Amino acid sequence: SVKWQKKVFEGIEIDVTLPPYVFKAQLYDLTGVPPERQKIMVKGGLLKDDADWSAIGVKNGQKLMMMGTADEIVKAPEKAIVFAEDLPEEEQAANLGYSAGLVNLGNTCYMNSTLQCLKTVPELKSALSNYSLAGRNNDVDQTSHMLTVATRELFGDLDKSVNAVSPTQFWMVLRKKYPQFSQLQNGMHMQQDAEECWTQLLYTLSQSLKAPTSSEDPDAVKALFGVNLRSRLHCQESGEESSETESVYSLKCHISHEVNHLHEGLKHGLKGELEKNSPALGRTALYLKESLIDSLPRYLTVQFVRFFWKRETNQKAKILRKVDYPLELDIYDLCSEDLRKKLEAPRQKLRDEEGKKLGLQTSAKSSSSKDGDVKMTDAEAPSNGSGESSTVTPQEGASSEKETHMTGIYDLVSVLTHKGRSADSGHYVAWVKQENGKWIQYDDDHPSLQREEDITKLSGGGDWHMAYIIMYKARFVSM
Repeated sequence: SVKWQKKVFEGIEIDVTLPPYVFKAQLYDLTGVPPERQKIMVKGGLLKDDADWSAIGVKNGQKLMMMGTADEIVKAPEKAIVFAEDLPEEEQAANLGYSAGLVNLGNTCYMNSTLQCLKTVPELKSALSNYSLAGRNNDVDQTSHMLTVATRELFGDLDKSVNAVSPTQFWMVLRKKYPQFSQLQNGMHMQQDAEECWTQLLYTLSQSLKAPTSSEDPDAVKALFGVNLRSRLHCQESGEESSETESVYSLKCHISHEVNHLHEGLKHGLKGELEKNSPALGRTALYLKESLIDSLPRYLTVQFVRFFWKRETNQKAKILRKVDYPLELDIYDLCSEDLRKKLEAPRQKLRDEEGKKLGLQTSAKSSSSKDGDVKMTDAEAPSNGSGESSTVTPQEGASSEKETHMTGIYDLVSVLTHKGRSADSGHYVAWVKQENGKWIQYDDDHPSLQREEDITKLSGGGDWHMAYIIMYKARFVSM
């Protein structure tokens, strides 16, 4: 028998052909005291792990005494362990850090990639979640209302699911609203232009999401995506000059043999020629049009003008030329003088803050267009889409009284690519930056993690995926 603390363990068998360490292991099972902590009193002192039982002279019925503290008993977890696969699907989706893919219903990758890019805009999802039949404007037709509801429901399903979602209801309503997406070829639905789908969907949402009361943002979509342009028109024949303003949802990057970078293509896109009636000449004449950005959106969308109509083959052809684009875009020098003045103070503040971090002396000089490396904070409120869009007021209940101001610098958040030689064929894919900073490629129903350094390699120059529509998010500074 072995006495330990107040307990006595009777009838323990000792195999004297095995070393005492085996006996200690038996006692560990009974008492929880590890062998290295056991002190067992025998003739001649303490029992050693490798002692000889015959030398110790242990006898039947002998009483031994042991000292030592047991290991702490492992407590059962207070909460039962739940495995990831047993969680509700909505929680599984949240743990993944990105939402589900979309099933291709037959040449619908143009639609799937458009939806995945637009879904990356939380303010748009918020506006959709607040949309209801009660808030519907009388000006909005039934199919526009149905398409808006279908967009809201599909975005919700994507966020709740880990498995691919079928966009059947959305596709059905999209084709009802815009019959051109129902075109058939050899009994199958034709591939369509993603840019046309993007433009038509945003136009519909801009009509539906106009708030019925003036207390809310009158046009949520315009506030998020609208770019106001101020243009100067000059007639070389008569010398007449005039100006006009317009609002667009995207800028164009024109591609020619001179264009190697997005910035160059944007400059080309803001210049052009048009024919219009000349009051001085009494007939139509050629005008040169030069535009500048007069107000900035929360999200800046750029379309690479890669497709053109080829008369020889009577079909759309594609410009494969490589045009680089940055992760961080500064459009200060594309802005009007009035807007530049509004941007100068916020940009100077950021340069001063960055200078302090680097131990440099701050400068009081005004802003220039070479501020691309300045780091800025994101604001939570969208711009108002008007000429005053360089200032954004904080959200209600915010602790800070400071306002957030635009800087003219944008961060890349999504890229919609096209692979193939023609707009009527090929394959569209979305590459979307998540809130956690990771990039996910949405190839229809197959989302996959991507490296950020590979995103800017989608710039063209071959038969690989090349950027067709890209979207940037504005960076702000508090003042």
